[in-house]
Amino acid sequence: MNMENLDWNLIRSFLAVAETGSLLAGAAKLNISQPTIGRHIDELEATLSLTLFARGRSGAQITEAGLSLLDEAKTMAAEADRFLVKAAGRSAEATGAVRITASDVVATYVLPPVLVALKDAEPGIDVELVPTNTVANLLSRDADIAVRMVRPVQNDVIAVKVNDLVMGTYAHRNYLSRFGTPRHAEALYDGSHRLIGFDRDPLILNAMAERGFRGDRSMFTFRTDDQVAYWELIRAGAGIGFGSRWIARQMTGIVRILPDLELPTLPMWLASHQELRHSLKIRRAMDFLRAALSDMLLDQ
Repeated sequence: MNMENLDWNLIRSFLAVAETGSLLAGAAKLNISQPTIGRHIDELEATLSLTLFARGRSGAQITEAGLSLLDEAKTMAAEADRFLVKAAGRSAEATGAVRITASDVVATYVLPPVLVALKDAEPGIDVELVPTNTVANLLSRDADIAVRMVRPVQNDVIAVKVNDLVMGTYAHRNYLSRFGTPRHAEALYDGSHRLIGFDRDPLILNAMAERGFRGDRSMFTFRTDDQVAYWELIRAGAGIGFGSRWIARQMTGIVRILPDLELPTLPMWLASHQELRHSLKIRRAMDFLRAALSDMLLDQ
């Protein structure tokens, strides 16, 4: 068994197939072709003189031999991630790509003008914007910088709170012309208005319960967990919804109602892996984002 020149890409392919259960899914995860990942597995099995997967119509089932090597492969992957983070952190120039992730709604409605200003201030930096509601893993370089609405708890992550998204109750003026403007919070729960809520996310229902209003998802005429679609439903006049005051101000025809109804704020955190503090491009992007997001009037 010749292990001296073992290609790390073979280990990556082994892990991808083990984690996804098929060559096709593993290839998609690594953004390579299925024949390529198949060749990687064949080469690794030949090098190790082991059968790592039993392949069939149902996918690629990992064998006992493969399972015996899985933990070591994961350890190697973690070490490779740490190596790449440290290498990125030693970059001495403010040039190259900076990968920034944020929730769908923040990436769509809050960050774009900030990122344009970042590019103007730092011409050498290219921005990769990743809208996602999942928590990005900063250690494995899913992102260099994350804008999160919850305080990060990952080890080795530097985080700073930069602002708060203050929430309000909104409807489009076309909706209000049809159904009238509610004058008190109880009107939202008596069936006289159409409410827009989340589908499976309990956030709105929990906030209502904290204020003494009990209900379930059936009280929402329209339901979606996609935050961008949620705002578009409000803008289309579908009903009454809840969202950031700052975002609402950017939308023509959106009217704030029930100003006395207090809603919880959403904290905005900026996070990056601590190793990246040595990277000039990451540090400059972080400093710019921190200042820009802190100065935004998200509380009005």
